Amino acid sequence: MTELAYLATISDAYVRSFRARVVALPPGAVVLDRTFFYPTGGGQPSDRGTIAFEGDGSVEVVDVSKAGPSVVHRVKGPAATLARLALGAEVEGAIDWPRRHLHMRLHSAQHLLSARVFARTGLRTRKANLSGNRATLDLDGALAPGVLEPLAGDMARAAEDPLEVRIRYVPRAEWDRNPASERSGLVPLPAQVDPVRVVEIEGADVCPCGGTHVRSTAEFGPVTLAPPLPLPDGASRLALTLEASAPPG
Repeated sequence: MTELAYLATISDAYVRSFRARVVALPPGAVVLDRTFFYPTGGGQPSDRGTIAFEGDGSVEVVDVSKAGPSVVHRVKGPAATLARLALGAEVEGAIDWPRRHLHMRLHSAQHLLSARVFARTGLRTRKANLSGNRATLDLDGALAPGVLEPLAGDMARAAEDPLEVRIRYVPRAEWDRNPASERSGLVPLPAQVDPVRVVEIEGADVCPCGGTHVRSTAEFGPVTLAPPLPLPDGASRLALTLEASAPPG
């Protein structure tokens, strides 16, 4: 079982290196007792980086995924280096920080955009996906092109007049009694999730989420919205793009 160490607080998403112990060595992969690497899920791509170990050994982490209660870090390196990884060894993980911070910015920006689309149109987000510096939202109906300008204004104001992003945990029974039914997302919450990790953008959005997020909408930087694309079933797809930005040091 791997402890998902990036989940506990908003600050844990900013951790760039950490110590852990090897608990399993599937072919071409490493399982650690704890990790700050984000595994692919919820529309957010996995982190990348390196795992270093005693004797100046280091392997590249090229993909991270969940397998039941474990997180599998797919690694690449010379065969002789990979052969030196050992069960029980203490290692140091280092996360590709620019990639991680971009995903944090994108994910929080997507939450806010979903909330503003819902507030202005009543449309909910069926699915979101992050790729590169772009996030897409599949909405449950057609989005009128005329709403794009006010939505862009909403995102610009959030960057200029920042909103705090917070994480809290709510017992599942409490969440089920008051599940923020007016939230902008339609992705169902798996039955086994308890407690519920809630990501809240101050005064704008409340959403259960297991992703990594920024502390404030000030970190978004400029946001560009593309005209909505119609989908075959009458739904629509809205895309936002973030400009390149140096992550905080």
